[in-house]
Amino acid sequence: MKKWLKGFLVLALITGLLAACSNNESSGNEGGDGGEPNGEITIWGWNVAAQSMELAVEGFQEEYPDVEVKVEDIGRLDVYEKLTVGLASGGNGLPDVVLVESDRLANYQNEFPDGLLNLSEMGYDKHESKFGEYKKSVTQDKNGDFFAAPWDIGPTGVFYRTDIFEEAGVNPEDIQTWEDYIEAGKQIKEKTGKKMVPIDIAKDDALYRMMLNQQGTYYFDGEGNIDVTSDASKNAFNVINQLNEEGLVLNNDGWNGVVSATVNGEVATVPFGVWYTGTIMDQAPDQKGQWGVFKLPAFEEGGNRAANLGGSDLVIPSATDNKEAAYAFVEYFTTKVEPQMTALKEKGIFPSLNAAYEEDYFNQESEFFSNQKIFKMFAEQVPEIPAANYTSDYARAFKIMSDTQADILLNGTELDKALKKAADKLESDTGRNVN
Repeated sequence: MKKWLKGFLVLALITGLLAACSNNESSGNEGGDGGEPNGEITIWGWNVAAQSMELAVEGFQEEYPDVEVKVEDIGRLDVYEKLTVGLASGGNGLPDVVLVESDRLANYQNEFPDGLLNLSEMGYDKHESKFGEYKKSVTQDKNGDFFAAPWDIGPTGVFYRTDIFEEAGVNPEDIQTWEDYIEAGKQIKEKTGKKMVPIDIAKDDALYRMMLNQQGTYYFDGEGNIDVTSDASKNAFNVINQLNEEGLVLNNDGWNGVVSATVNGEVATVPFGVWYTGTIMDQAPDQKGQWGVFKLPAFEEGGNRAANLGGSDLVIPSATDNKEAAYAFVEYFTTKVEPQMTALKEKGIFPSLNAAYEEDYFNQESEFFSNQKIFKMFAEQVPEIPAANYTSDYARAFKIMSDTQADILLNGTELDKALKKAADKLESDTGRNVN
């Protein structure tokens, strides 16, 4: 009887061990318990960004054949709505990886400090030197840890119609400062009747934001204090207001208005991010060779001409059931050159990975843009783009400063008065200190 019982216990122990091994094989590495990543991950994105991630799956699976990747294009607004609801509920219903625009990152990190995986703890710090200061400033927390992985970036430039410039007798190389830009606009208007720049005055302060960033500031300073009454802010609105007073601004309505003004030749220039190259080529294919690009004018001779507009990054919700596989994809997608170049060539998404700029593609001339090496020009800006502190109150500041722009340009409110009103409103709404 004792021998039978002893044999039964040994058999039970062996059976239990085999069952445990079987369970480990079926669950793979979804609990992040070490070993080679496997299992399934889901990624949320939208539009060409989601398509770019889909294009990267094959290359990723060559390195991680045991990971199945599902990319879902659920739309930009749906991503944010579902991400917010999911983080508020402790991660319920969220995927393993989410695309987030750079200017929204700080809000999620601030509102849900434990909701996003600390990528530095996963080893992402080893990639820090691969990105410029601007991109690191929006993906690292106050402790210098990565809570998002840098992806695409939006170095800026002034897209211009070469035929309109030629008709007006304006040489773009002579435009070095914003004062030069205004003078060129006056000449273009006089000779051709065209306005210089489209601005959605009441709804979008994109030009103002570019001007702030190139001066090394933003709505908020590095400590998060309200900074809209700064000299840099006044410099920016002084230029924009002068453009308006000279009759050089086309007050357009939204994104479609900008594109329409561009395609129809209503404006001679469009200051925007690099991503606008794809829009122009797609919407105005018959204008090949009639476009060029030059850097943003400086506020003073020899001053900085680099700024950023747009860009996005990848985050991993802490609630993921497969953080090892999710991290493996994020690391591959943001630090390998191949997926960066595929996204640029196929979808027009500009990389922030420094190593990508060493590719021959950046030395190629663009027939559409008057045989300029436009991507090289944009790439050379990246190291010069100043950091930006968006903070968790970016959305509030965006609305208030767009209203302020309308107050100055449409209502004629004196600049200092309008900016003080904006600062007071931001202080009331956010509880932040005013510089």
